[in-house]
Amino acid sequence: MDSLIRILRNNSAIPRADIARQLCLSEAEVTAKIAKLEADGTILGYQAVINREQWDTESVTAVIEVRVTPEREGGFDRIANRIAGFEEVESVYLMSGGYDLLVIVDGRSLREVASFVADKLSTIEAVQSCATRFRLKTYKENGMRHALEEAPERLSVTP
Repeated sequence: MDSLIRILRNNSAIPRADIARQLCLSEAEVTAKIAKLEADGTILGYQAVINREQWDTESVTAVIEVRVTPEREGGFDRIANRIAGFEEVESVYLMSGGYDLLVIVDGRSLREVASFVADKLSTIEAVQSCATRFRLKTYKENGMRHALEEAPERLSVTP
């Protein structure tokens, strides 16, 4: 199963026949295994990795470190699920270290992200503090390298 998942993570659009050849299985076996992974919730969906500098140059992505007070019965889960419910939120992770939750937010502008933090995130009773950082440039995302500009060749300097 690990080989199948690795192939799909690298390119979920690869034809089933090609996957079958790589894994020495029949196409029907590959299709059945993928259907099982989708049915049991192992595969939650398929997404394209987008180069935002090409597609959406105006959007802003923020990484927000959130410290929270865990709830008595729900721990971090109920708070994390509440935060995940906001449409601006792309991802939420429980973390070890100096903060509890890592929240990834996409917005149309810095002001929109700031408004989300001020009006929605920081007003949740369990939220103690937030530290927001903004993505400036992407070099690699979800295992995919973004095209990097080649550095111009430097001319040698001689005295």
